[in-house]
Amino acid sequence: MSASEDQIRGSAKGEASVPLSVLDLATVGVEDSPSVALAGTTELAKRVEELGYHRMWVAEHHGMPGIASSSPAVVIAHLAAHTRTLRLGSGGVMLPNHAPLVVAEQFGTLQALHPGRIDLGVGRAPGTDQATARALRRTEGPLSAEDFPQQLGELIAFLDDDFPLDHAYAEVQSVPHGPLPPVWLLGSSGFSAQLAGALGLPFAFAHHFSAQNTLPALELYRESFQPSEVLDEPYSMIGVQAVAADTEEEALDIVRPIALSMLKLRQGVPGKQPTRQQARDYPYTELDQAFVDHWLADAVHGTPDAVRAGLEELRERTAADELMITANLPDAETKLRSFELIAKSFRMI
Repeated sequence: MSASEDQIRGSAKGEASVPLSVLDLATVGVEDSPSVALAGTTELAKRVEELGYHRMWVAEHHGMPGIASSSPAVVIAHLAAHTRTLRLGSGGVMLPNHAPLVVAEQFGTLQALHPGRIDLGVGRAPGTDQATARALRRTEGPLSAEDFPQQLGELIAFLDDDFPLDHAYAEVQSVPHGPLPPVWLLGSSGFSAQLAGALGLPFAFAHHFSAQNTLPALELYRESFQPSEVLDEPYSMIGVQAVAADTEEEALDIVRPIALSMLKLRQGVPGKQPTRQQARDYPYTELDQAFVDHWLADAVHGTPDAVRAGLEELRERTAADELMITANLPDAETKLRSFELIAKSFRMI
């Protein structure tokens, strides 16, 4: 195994068949503030490190009142200062929103501050609405992800200090510069899967967001994989929404507000996450209920044993090399307990 692979491949703990990791969005509830949400994310990082989870990523979203992780590099720096061994990274940085040099400098700085603990996950979606995306990119021109391969190439070249001599940026150096953070490609369709395979990079798929595309995307990634200096063989991770509680009824009650938040997001009216009572009382239409039922079917929720069984079945079905669990809960205590119950179910502690 190369040094690059060693930073990518984790070790399964306890009775887990693959490493278990965490994705957090710093979820803001209707009764909370971004400060409360980010404090909860910090406590989560400290606790999942103790529980034996391999890595924790935060995701870039903009213009969403219910998500406080709009600046992953800033949040990662804070989390790294409050942990010792946990790998931390972006799940991900939405590269079309940023100049590749800026991203290289940010993550070069993070790697210099916390050597060997930083992951750079990048995606090609804006992570927001079109108007906000234009404000981020400072352009009124058409927004397209078709430039993503070129942007990614520039980012990797800045990190590697490896532009061709005749390139316009050949004399430009990303500083701080040193050992590279592993670069991951994120996706919810086949585009990034195929690109990750062609470049020999690790691939993370948003199963929790696009479950119907999981198997085709992973198959495309493996079929298109070309060995590289980074990886000798494919390495895939999938994100999965999972919540454990003492009873099935309690777990469903906990997870239902997440489903309602997703419904509101799909309807174009994102907001802070509702309370459990608001999710119970919401006047769902027939179409609303169908969406919620479909979303809940793709999430893993229930007692600790049921969640363990669901995660194991998903890993076997997808042959994923790592599972990244997300629980978009604003209540820090409930979220911490869910991750503790899952860790205990796998005998990680």
